[in-house]
Amino acid sequence: MVSQTIKITNPTGLHLRPAGNLCKEAMKFKCKVTFEYGGNIANAKSVLSVLGACIKSGDEITLVCEGEDENEALKTLIAFIENGLGE
Repeated sequence: MVSQTIKITNPTGLHLRPAGNLCKEAMKFKCKVTFEYGGNIANAKSVLSVLGACIKSGDEITLVCEGEDENEALKTLIAFIENGLGE
């Protein structure tokens, strides 16, 4: 298991389009991908789970990857978030 805390810099947070983009990116990996926010855990491969976390711009999440390609997944997803979630 690997994890890293990151700040969401997308001006609109994780609304529908960036949430969908994050899920698509996470689904490319075999490992389990979740994130922790406010004491809750959300499945990063589920749009409803990501939207339900109500992540706003400036919020910090801890991305957690667990499985065979966890290192590559964490590195790729952190870069994806830092680069604006495909927007």
